[in-house]
Amino acid sequence: MTQASRPTPAADGPGRRGVVGGLFGLTAAALAAPVLTACGGGPSADPKTVTFGSNGADATPKSAYAAVTEAFHEQSGLTVRTNTVDHDTFQKGITSYLQGTPDDVFTWFAGYRMRYFAKKGLVSPVDDVWDTIGDGFTDAAKQLSRGEDGTYYSVPLYTYPWAVFHRKSLFAERGYEVPATWDEFIALAKRMRDDGLAPVASGYGGGDTWSVLGAFDYLDLRANGYDFHVSLMRGETSWTDRRTRRVLDLWRELTPYYQRSGGGRSWQDAAQSLLDKKSGMAVIGLFLGQQVTDEETRADLDFFAFPEIDPAHGRDAVEAPTDGFMLSRGPKNPDGAKKLLAYLGGANAEETYMKADPSNLAANEKASTASYDALQTKSAELIGSARHISQFADRDSDPGFVSTVVLPGLTEWLGHPDDGTATLKKIESQRSRFFTA
Repeated sequence: MTQASRPTPAADGPGRRGVVGGLFGLTAAALAAPVLTACGGGPSADPKTVTFGSNGADATPKSAYAAVTEAFHEQSGLTVRTNTVDHDTFQKGITSYLQGTPDDVFTWFAGYRMRYFAKKGLVSPVDDVWDTIGDGFTDAAKQLSRGEDGTYYSVPLYTYPWAVFHRKSLFAERGYEVPATWDEFIALAKRMRDDGLAPVASGYGGGDTWSVLGAFDYLDLRANGYDFHVSLMRGETSWTDRRTRRVLDLWRELTPYYQRSGGGRSWQDAAQSLLDKKSGMAVIGLFLGQQVTDEETRADLDFFAFPEIDPAHGRDAVEAPTDGFMLSRGPKNPDGAKKLLAYLGGANAEETYMKADPSNLAANEKASTASYDALQTKSAELIGSARHISQFADRDSDPGFVSTVVLPGLTEWLGHPDDGTATLKKIESQRSRFFTA
């Protein structure tokens, strides 16, 4: 996994863990957030140094950030002191981190997850940075970077799509055709099962429960449309609504074709089964490519948009999380931090990052795409063709609600999928604790 190359366990909502911790059998210990601390100094921090909090601890993002911060140093003369923390620790400890003495600049997500901390006053506005970088971004990217007050709080670095991935050679060998509709998708899954394959790779064990949200989101977007999905994520619609029950009905139709024992497997292991041609398909993000160790296999990877369920909604929505950076509420070196943010949002920085991490797409439209391979190019086309772009359930909703209510409920349901009535009632019973009128 990368710093945000895949969806993540949602951050804590302050004071909310105790409220819902036992709802799905979670213990206090299981919900305790690891300590995340900053590497920044005191009030007299070095004006030539900017501190940077990164959750890109895996090899690929770590090397990519190192290349970018070194390039910034050469251009500006400022030194970037990077505080790298493993991904899940960073996510789980983010609230305490921001309430303490965080680094000047830190990695985070655009959209609702950004607005959550902006609304709480835990980050600083960056409108003046956008005066410098604004002409490189689409209106959609700008909207994802603004808080509820219309102020900019985030600087995007990259984006990537979720889709249904497969290997071209496997489809050619078996004579499989890419499905466009739900019925065709289920028919293909059945054929794959009859051929001895696990039709849909599955891995949501341990800290990877977030991975089940990709299927949930697409089923909701395709069956009920973007507006309903956004309303559900924002707590404006009941989880016992007939349309949400329809999502679980559809999901239950697909679960017999899931790779067995998904709850005991990581997303990486599930992805590897696809690469090894033991699974036929995977509902996953472009970060799947990080599992590939040779160019021949990467060239053999392909994907198709999640199939149409209701023609009224077609396939006009695409899950395309956008990740970037934010400025802490009390940076020790505010001028240097804003210089770093302006650099990170520029085309040169994004080109440098993408060279080291080809599993993403540059968010800045001015960044060169000359180095993109076929998979990246197709990914950019998919996002570009979307009428609506969602971020992912654990980013489009209250983080505490998703991490302590929705995810435990859905993963428990996946173990024994039924009509979903009890699960949806449990989730709905907690909605008002996180969303107020």
